[in-house]
Amino acid sequence: MSSLLYYALPALGSYALLSILFLRRPRLLHAPPAPAFRPRLAAHRSGSGERLENTMEALENSMAQRADLIELDCHLTRDRVVVVSHDENLSRQSGVNRDVGSLDFEELPLYKEELEVYFSPGQFAHGTDRHMVRLVDMFQRFPRVPMVVEIKGENEELIHKVADLVRHFDRSEITIWASEKSSVMKKCKAANPEMPTSLTVSRVVWVLLLYYLGLLPFVPIPEKFLLCFLPTIINRTYFPFSCPALNKLAAVAFKWIIMRKSLIQHLEQRGVQVVFWCLNEESDFETAFSLGATGVMTDYPTALRHYLDRHRGTS
Repeated sequence: MSSLLYYALPALGSYALLSILFLRRPRLLHAPPAPAFRPRLAAHRSGSGERLENTMEALENSMAQRADLIELDCHLTRDRVVVVSHDENLSRQSGVNRDVGSLDFEELPLYKEELEVYFSPGQFAHGTDRHMVRLVDMFQRFPRVPMVVEIKGENEELIHKVADLVRHFDRSEITIWASEKSSVMKKCKAANPEMPTSLTVSRVVWVLLLYYLGLLPFVPIPEKFLLCFLPTIINRTYFPFSCPALNKLAAVAFKWIIMRKSLIQHLEQRGVQVVFWCLNEESDFETAFSLGATGVMTDYPTALRHYLDRHRGTS
């Protein structure tokens, strides 16, 4: 036993020292390429707190606030049009209990006159533009604006249509694949491997496990973005579970697990840009940037722009 410890303890000590060294100085092992863009201000659902979500008016309002990144979700209509919509079922958005895929694009209903802001419960957005838009319309209107396109379901036709549109507008470097599911992300990468990808839920868990085991500095990370919720918004604006007790437990656990400045800084130096969502209060902006995040995703681009302008050079 003593002889085993004689060899094991120095080996563990050397491993720990190397892990700490490369965690703090990952570029000794990895040389990430310069990013095509760095998103400080990301507009959630095109800026759904200030205008009706995912409308052209919302997008134009966010661009007036110099948004660096637009987040949106896509679905496929019955006549095979890629439409920008968070929900597949239109009940919440329009009051019409139909799925996007059951209607042609020209049949899609108008948005309601007001929509509750999901991450600011009790707050409502309004706008004069109530029309749903095609992804091609957004690409045509703002061809060089970076966008993150989230694919929720395993619809291969939708994935390939998005990939083809991105190629057509020559915007593969500035359009991010996003999905919670690794099975969907695998199909996205196959459809257009030139587009940067974000970490899926299972990949985030894997990265966290590697971090706490000290192995993260030695493992390649092909993804370019971590789009992650900020744990401090649980119980205030984000309620992942129906049970209040579970939300309280999750808030404590996720805050301890995720909010590690050394982890965020390591990922940043590895070329993985960290964007926390969906933050609508200045205190949360402050928390995210103090951890070393690249940027913040918000429903209120005007509020975040004011914060960034006031803290220019410090955040």
